[in-house]
Amino acid sequence: MASTTESGPDFSKGDGLLPAIAQDVASGDVLMLAYMNAESYAETLRTGRAVYFSRSRGKLWRKGEESGNVQQIVEICIDCDADTILLKVHQVGDAACHTGYRSCFFRQVSPDGLKIVGRQVFDPAEVYGSDK
Repeated sequence: MASTTESGPDFSKGDGLLPAIAQDVASGDVLMLAYMNAESYAETLRTGRAVYFSRSRGKLWRKGEESGNVQQIVEICIDCDADTILLKVHQVGDAACHTGYRSCFFRQVSPDGLKIVGRQVFDPAEVYGSDK
């Protein structure tokens, strides 16, 4: 039996930043892990597009604002401790990763080290310039 509750993520945990996993709703593939604060979460709810908090830049990161590879929200799930967010998304564009791969998890650990198992679908220098 399903029930509803009015509470969402507990941003009092994790110094106000909670991990947010983006998962492709069609394939089930994990696309990326980022962080959300209360402001990015609220904007995500309001716009229906994934908005994260960039720890390196110290500001909101509207996924796809530079590359066009946006994530349209299909469903949001909160874990049992209310400290992890799962975004089930429709990935618009070929890649979720800023390195040009569909998923940020394109490297597999093997006995010989990391092995590339994904396919790069764009050149980050062409999309972001040579700074990335």
